[in-house]
Amino acid sequence: MSLYGMMRTGVSGMNAQANRLSAVADNIANSDTTGYKRSSAEFSTLIMPGTGGAYNSGGVTTTIRSAIGTQGVMTYTTSVSDLAVNGDGFFVVQDASGTPYLTRAGSFVPDAQGRLVNAAGYQLMAYSYANGEPAATANGFEGLVPVQISDQQMTATPSTEGLFSGNLPAGATPPSGPLPSTNDPNAEYTSKTSLVAYDNLGNKKLLDVYFTNTGTGTWEVSVFDQSKATAGTSFPYTGGALGSANLTFDTTTGKLTGGTDSVSFTVPGGSTLDLDLSQLTQLGTGFTVADAKVNGNAPSSIQKVQIGQDGVMYAQFEDGSTKALYKIPLADVQSPDNLTAMPGNVYVQSTDSGAVHIGFANEGKLGSIVSGALENSNVDIAEELTNMIAAQRSYTANSKVFQTGSDLMDVLVNLKR
Repeated sequence: MSLYGMMRTGVSGMNAQANRLSAVADNIANSDTTGYKRSSAEFSTLIMPGTGGAYNSGGVTTTIRSAIGTQGVMTYTTSVSDLAVNGDGFFVVQDASGTPYLTRAGSFVPDAQGRLVNAAGYQLMAYSYANGEPAATANGFEGLVPVQISDQQMTATPSTEGLFSGNLPAGATPPSGPLPSTNDPNAEYTSKTSLVAYDNLGNKKLLDVYFTNTGTGTWEVSVFDQSKATAGTSFPYTGGALGSANLTFDTTTGKLTGGTDSVSFTVPGGSTLDLDLSQLTQLGTGFTVADAKVNGNAPSSIQKVQIGQDGVMYAQFEDGSTKALYKIPLADVQSPDNLTAMPGNVYVQSTDSGAVHIGFANEGKLGSIVSGALENSNVDIAEELTNMIAAQRSYTANSKVFQTGSDLMDVLVNLKR
């Protein structure tokens, strides 16, 4: 063994313990950082080949590992935009230049443009419902857009579908006059109701719906625009009926038979509306309305936002209606602990972590998304202080090895004097 080798081994030991202390210092400094994952120094030996009876001291090297796959304790907050992952998975975020990253730090708040940004300035990414039900891009980040919500955002949804259920009187007799579908001034009907629908601009359109018995078990349903009715008499309506259909009921069960169970028409200034009548019955009682629903809404601003465990973000408007805006995905890799840590508590894929796969919460091994919660750091202060004391003692011991080698070198040099 050479004295220089002994001294180099002592220096190697001091460097290793210095790395360990650096990891401990970083952990303690970030013990309150949302979503932070503790780092640790793993030691491995460096062996120098020996010859005969001579021993060549080697040294020690360190590898810094992060406990990225270990979940921290969740704390609950009062903000719906605070998000945590309960289980496996990472949020996908991007920086100002559009580079994507992975993170568990879900302390998101709206910026001046309404984008959800966390404490490090990274924007939350999700799939938009603008083009229908979103699907995850399994092998890339394409299709993701920044989540952006504005309190001043106004939206109007045209009516496209509706449901009407109730009962038509089985004992009704056909009227003697013309049917409503003819739009004759002398038209007669059996029962009438009205429905509210919305055009493309969110304007309310009041629709008159006429049910007319045409025989045993047969009825005609006709829909008109109430604003086009003749004052005082209704018929005729300017422009005629918006839509009509013939219904046939089983005289034994009172349920609809045949292929017609709906009526379709175009809402004035709006879209085609399909009114489902499949729940109608014809029983021996009067005309009753059990349920009447038509989708769409008038212009309304967002009142609040809700996020489900499946990652779907809903906007609730002032009129009480809700609308799905975004679906927040989760990303995962085969070996999370081998992701490369970057500034801002974010991670990128490395050669040892495996490829990034994107899916939705509660699918496969991916966890759920918890709104109104944050994941704390997984740092244990007591453990870090214990590691600090152990590293300090080991550093001191290695310094004694170096000091002893230095003293022996002095003895060797003084032999010539």
